[in-house]
Amino acid sequence: MEPRTRRANSKKERPKPVRLTEAAAVRLKEIMAGAEGKYLGVRVGVSNGGCAGMSYTMAYAEAQEKFDEVIEDRGVKIFIDPKAILFLIGTELDFVQEKLGARFTFKNPNQTAACGCGESVAITPAAN
Repeated sequence: MEPRTRRANSKKERPKPVRLTEAAAVRLKEIMAGAEGKYLGVRVGVSNGGCAGMSYTMAYAEAQEKFDEVIEDRGVKIFIDPKAILFLIGTELDFVQEKLGARFTFKNPNQTAACGCGESVAITPAAN
């Protein structure tokens, strides 16, 4: 029997903080195409506030900030503030079209509660 060899860098790979559904990727690519190169991608994060404690944030990324984590999923660059990483690990960003409108939604396994209107959430940081 041959001895097992251990990889020199056998760190457990951390999952992507944010994944896009196909619908979200398609919509973001449409938005980026209409921006004529003005934006590098989308910036997602969390901020303090609201009745449940935190809110998701989403904005255009015009530049990469010094400590941003940058990932690419389905051809879209996602910029994440390092303070938001532990709150977002495992989050799926979706684009939902309904009868009266369309919106991006966050499906986060770390979310423990949400307010009645859905604008504010409670999130527990993911375990390392």
